[in-house]
Amino acid sequence: MKYLRLIFVAIIFLISVTTLILGGLYFYRNKEKKTLASADRKQVAGSFIKLSAGVTHYQLSAADTGQVVVLLNSFTTPYYVWDSTYNYLVKHGCRVLRYDPYGCGYSDRPDSIYNNTLYYNQLSQLIKALNLPTPVSLVGLAFGGTIATGFTVKYPNLINKVILINPNYENVKPDKPEFVARYYETIHPNERAESQLNNFKHPENYRRDWLSKYRVQMKYKGFINALVSTMYNYNYDGRTSNKLLHATHKPVLLIWGRDDERVSFSFTDSIRNLL
Repeated sequence: MKYLRLIFVAIIFLISVTTLILGGLYFYRNKEKKTLASADRKQVAGSFIKLSAGVTHYQLSAADTGQVVVLLNSFTTPYYVWDSTYNYLVKHGCRVLRYDPYGCGYSDRPDSIYNNTLYYNQLSQLIKALNLPTPVSLVGLAFGGTIATGFTVKYPNLINKVILINPNYENVKPDKPEFVARYYETIHPNERAESQLNNFKHPENYRRDWLSKYRVQMKYKGFINALVSTMYNYNYDGRTSNKLLHATHKPVLLIWGRDDERVSFSFTDSIRNLL
């Protein structure tokens, strides 16, 4: 009996120590120290609008001329990813909208499930609130391509043309419980930021500036929740979605880099067979 009691005490001690270590590591590594507020937004360019799930950070070119083009970001990357594209399209007569999806950049991080409905509602409400003439053209990059595809299927009357730039095709769900993924993301913030460089063929040309800009959004509470919740709750099947997109009879332009290592170029065959 005495030995059993000693073993029990030892187990409790080990559990307590482990909990303290894991908890300490969590709070030490956690970069989300601030709550995104209006004071933070006053320091950045762009505009802000209150939608049903929260404030959205966006930029809409002033000239009310030409076809409206909406740029949809890649996963977790704010709308600065479109800087050169935005300026080019505006210069060539388009009216262009770009925005930060919920949980990203300077948009709110609502405490909710990040699924298809949340992202579709944000875009549809933004189009309506800004009184954009429809139909608009959608340009989706990577994860933005999945939003563009699904949104067009749900709201075909709002869309004129679709441009997909290395759109996600496979929807591989994480192989660990959600709470484990949240913990891992929290204690490995540099890994998430550094992985951004995998998107570039020549990351050495972007390393310093790109990482510093990306890390800004990581200090605001709710970024990891949005990231992990999207990973587990955004449902997408490339084959089904592209078949449904084909049924809308919308013109689709597919752009892909042959050396893309993030979303394999091999998926182009699958998509072209469906469209």
